Amino acid sequence: GNFRVLSLLGSGGMGDVYLAEHTGIQTRVAIKMLHAAISRDADHVQRFFNEARIVGRIKHAGIAKIFDVGFHLDRAYLVMELLEGESLAGRVQRGRLAMTEAVDIAYQIASILAATHQAGFVHRDLKPDNIFLVPDAELARPRVKILDFGIAKLGGTLSGGPRTIGTMGTPAYMAPEQWGDAGSVDWRADIYSLGCVAFEMVAGRPPFPATTIVEAFKNHTHTPPPSVRTIVDVP
Repeated sequence: GNFRVLSLLGSGGMGDVYLAEHTGIQTRVAIKMLHAAISRDADHVQRFFNEARIVGRIKHAGIAKIFDVGFHLDRAYLVMELLEGESLAGRVQRGRLAMTEAVDIAYQIASILAATHQAGFVHRDLKPDNIFLVPDAELARPRVKILDFGIAKLGGTLSGGPRTIGTMGTPAYMAPEQWGDAGSVDWRADIYSLGCVAFEMVAGRPPFPATTIVEAFKNHTHTPPPSVRTIVDVP
């Protein structure tokens, strides 16, 4: 369309993300494209495009904007706001966060989740990789943006898509009820994930480190959560 691809920003199991520029007004954006094989799966594409519909209905500055969707050479794509900064996962890898910094980020995440839930959606995959920290001169500190609403849920069904049955999410941050039927979870699953993220910000690791999915399942569904004070000295 009106966008010229400049470079590849990153690749993953589902697709690629490109840096692009509008040919007229020179606004820079990110273009997320599914791999061709995944673009032939109607359910995957519907979940992918759901993200644009969901994001458009959540009124909060902490939601990354999506400007367009479509297909190019049989690959589904989203044209998104270009975020410059780093993921919370990258920030935690550099070391534990100071308590004041962690509280500020957790507060911003909670505010975005409140708007998400008020709009009738549950994110279902909140994790440090999906939380982005953008430098903001007005705030004088990073502004939090939450990404990847592709598996977000509206009511008992995936918004505009098929009924979701089975496990969906990321094992280190999934609420106990998510390990059964992810289609039946409500806003409380996101709050549990926020607790796991907050724990990791101050402890440097999630509450239940696991090397297998079976181990993660047992920990989240049967093991009492550890106290962060057994790992690090916090107020």
